[in-house]
Amino acid sequence: MLDERIARFAPRKSKSISYRETGAGQALVLMHGIGSGSAGWLFQLETLKGYRLIAWDAPGYGESENLPLAKPEPADYAQALHEFLDRLLLKDVVLVASSLGCLMATAYAAAHPERVRSMILLGPAGGYGGDEARIEERLRAFDELGAEGLAEKRAPTVVAKASPPIALELSRWTQRRVTREAYRNAVYCLGQGNLALDARKFPKKVLVACGSEDIITPQAGCKSIANAFARGEYRSLPGVGHVPHIEAPETVNEIIRGRSPN
Repeated sequence: MLDERIARFAPRKSKSISYRETGAGQALVLMHGIGSGSAGWLFQLETLKGYRLIAWDAPGYGESENLPLAKPEPADYAQALHEFLDRLLLKDVVLVASSLGCLMATAYAAAHPERVRSMILLGPAGGYGGDEARIEERLRAFDELGAEGLAEKRAPTVVAKASPPIALELSRWTQRRVTREAYRNAVYCLGQGNLALDARKFPKKVLVACGSEDIITPQAGCKSIANAFARGEYRSLPGVGHVPHIEAPETVNEIIRGRSPN
């Protein structure tokens, strides 16, 4: 059944980037985390009305082409996003990002603040700041377990214990489809990223939300990220883990409706 629901939002292609789209109105660009993809935003694509929803597959994910770089940084993904949005003629967007997608979103917002109306960052990954040991650890895990093994081992850690079973099912579905090259590049993006530095360059409103049960990017770090923005605000999501848009989609939809004009 999950396959059928996802298939209703078939991927489209804009040159090198694949994406899923539905709706009309203010453009919301949905940006996934390291173990996910555009399909991770399924519940928003199904239920969030009154907006033009554009869920991209970051380079290497889904049907998107990999970046032709050995060790890409957040700025490289931001440039890919810039070119993608240019092709769609989008110059006024709200960025809604999860985990690693928050690093990419903030890098884009820092480079092009005039084109970003606001941001909503869910469980943002702050980056490793060049910590080679952590980078190697993440790469080794994929080599040892593969996408299927990571889906079984890691997916249960991104959702809270009380989350509905379908949240774990969708998290596993997306993780299983991550290729080694996409994951490798994304790990380098994460490893070299420093979200707090880019945050200082974006002067507009940003809401950072984190689940109280998030053990991947715990609340203390997310609060610090919110404080790094000139107009950052923090919100705790009780009983939710690392992927609020999957575990508590209506809560996230309410947040979006409250922060984004349609």
